[in-house]
Amino acid sequence: MATTNDIGDRGEEIAAAHLDGAGYEILARNYRHSRNEVDLVCRETGAEEYVFVEVKTRSGTGFGAPEASITAKKRAALQHAARGYLHEHGAEGAPARFDVVAVMLTGGPPEVQHYENAFWAD
Repeated sequence: MATTNDIGDRGEEIAAAHLDGAGYEILARNYRHSRNEVDLVCRETGAEEYVFVEVKTRSGTGFGAPEASITAKKRAALQHAARGYLHEHGAEGAPARFDVVAVMLTGGPPEVQHYENAFWAD
């Protein structure tokens, strides 16, 4: 039986492939700053805007939709990691947004929903 980490890792691979196919360049995976992490850091091909992506994966609907599990605390952690990434790469003040990719693994082909501008930075 797949563990939660296995499901999450598979979801991240599916999300990265989806974004790549949609014209995004993956700059980093599982970027950590302090104790905070962002799953994927991307840019759309030819764009200056950084895209910080949280991937949420579920193997069923018992706990609700994947995207519904992003709390205010999680959003704050993502923002902290994003600021760290921009600082480390000399890109403070660069345009950036936060997207969510929800992946459902229910036995058939994975269902992927990409929510652009899923939330705003505080």
